Amino acid sequence: MTVIDYGFIDEVLEKHEYSKSETIGIMQDIQGKYRYLPEEALRYAAKKIGVSPATLYGVATFYENFSLTEKGKYIVRVCDGTACHVRKSEDIQNALYLATGMEKGDTMSSDGLFTIERVACLGACGLAPVCTVNGVVHATMTPEKIRKLVKELREAEKV
Repeated sequence: MTVIDYGFIDEVLEKHEYSKSETIGIMQDIQGKYRYLPEEALRYAAKKIGVSPATLYGVATFYENFSLTEKGKYIVRVCDGTACHVRKSEDIQNALYLATGMEKGDTMSSDGLFTIERVACLGACGLAPVCTVNGVVHATMTPEKIRKLVKELREAEKV
């Protein structure tokens, strides 16, 4: 369970002048710290800016980039657009699940490091198959490359 730092949320709200018109900016800052929008944080922020929690929930569910579920430190998006699909992006995703110890339907690896998302298109068709890790594009991926990438990310955490 996530421990909410209400002092941090107060700083975010102050930065945005407790303004309802700054709702998206407030939510982006909160998600930037927690990697998702914890329910307690949304309720607290809603009360402080004078809107209902349902209003913030509506914003969170409308915009694809907001998440109400906890995500790993590394969000790996695997493209399944036409160019990537025909170049076996499913094999890459399957290797990614095995390398992270996750199963389809898991929202995060048991070590809290990885979230896997399959997306319709990453807009890098000429580099297919591709995936991104926290927005960084990794081109011409193979199952071997994805296993190596996961290993490198895990090793970087041990430093």
